[in-house]
Amino acid sequence: MKKIKFATPLINFREKKEILKVLSSGIYTQASKCRKFEKDFRKLTKAKYTTTVNSCTSGMHLFYYSMGLKKGDEVIVPAQTHVATAHAIELTGAKPVFVDSNLEDGNVDIEKLEKRINKKTKAICIVHFLGFPVEMDKLKKIARKNNVLLLEDCALSLGAKYKKIHTGLWGDAGVFSFYPTKQITSGEGGMIITNNKKIYDKIRIKKSLGVSKSFLERKVPGIYDTIDVGFNYRMSEIHAVIGLEQLKKFPYFLKSRRKNFFYLKQKIEKIKNIKILFSKHKNSINAYYCMNILLLNKNLRERNLIITNLEKKNIGVSVNYPQPVPRMKYYKKKYGYKKNQFKNAEFISDKSISLPLGPHLTKKNLDHIVNSLKKILD
Repeated sequence: MKKIKFATPLINFREKKEILKVLSSGIYTQASKCRKFEKDFRKLTKAKYTTTVNSCTSGMHLFYYSMGLKKGDEVIVPAQTHVATAHAIELTGAKPVFVDSNLEDGNVDIEKLEKRINKKTKAICIVHFLGFPVEMDKLKKIARKNNVLLLEDCALSLGAKYKKIHTGLWGDAGVFSFYPTKQITSGEGGMIITNNKKIYDKIRIKKSLGVSKSFLERKVPGIYDTIDVGFNYRMSEIHAVIGLEQLKKFPYFLKSRRKNFFYLKQKIEKIKNIKILFSKHKNSINAYYCMNILLLNKNLRERNLIITNLEKKNIGVSVNYPQPVPRMKYYKKKYGYKKNQFKNAEFISDKSISLPLGPHLTKKNLDHIVNSLKKILD
């Protein structure tokens, strides 16, 4: 069988046509396409304010920087996440404080999280693991009670909702990723959403070098002021038009992912000694980024061997994520780490395989994944 990719952007003539239009215009940044992308993203998520950035990592760092995080401050973050979630905190000089996961859907253990809050805690960062929404009403109460900021890492949760509210709108802000493996892509890029105008205004200025007026806002060309210190975290017009076209296809993408998830689920859950991570919360609508299976009776070496054999059968798989962040060399060396300190996160990291769910998959592809997995395990 032809190689089944773990993820692949579904790009066609529409994206290519719009890219050529931007190239012909000679205006490549801070212009109408970014504004249109922001507008359409507001419509999808029902957010009051949106602003494009050049990556999800930049967006999270921008939020913390805009909120004044500094050395000596602490931010609580899940141990089981992409390292970018912690890096965004580390770059401000603040300290990421890691919390273990639950074994149902891989999301942060809320009870353990609340116990880690102290006087140094300035923010909580929530990750909607694999697009499964965290119980955000509980987290919002905890954040308000302790007067701390609440940021949602929505890198994998486009389309996910909790109690009919889109992820990213429960906290003070949410940040999305448009990396090529995500639900939609812009090549590289991200989006910050918020319902707080003060936060939006701070972020919008700081993402563009602290400049007072963007390209479209200047009454006299070339005349502007710098009112704050900031970064160049802007999205280009080229990336924005890709995102715009992808957004039009998103309802189909999400429907396909859900269909593929449940087709795989009914087949794989019959295999012994496999657990499927899945949010069963009745108030959740999932984003179905991928399917994480846990190999209950396999060790780390055997798990890696299974991945290698799946690759030999032309099945692209991944691991989300290969290690709990506090076990990674940089964080382990800086903050110390003890074995079994994050028992569930370790279990998910060492026992899991991420299977593809994207709209590029056919029924034949899905059957090949299931049959190959059975044969390899046997």
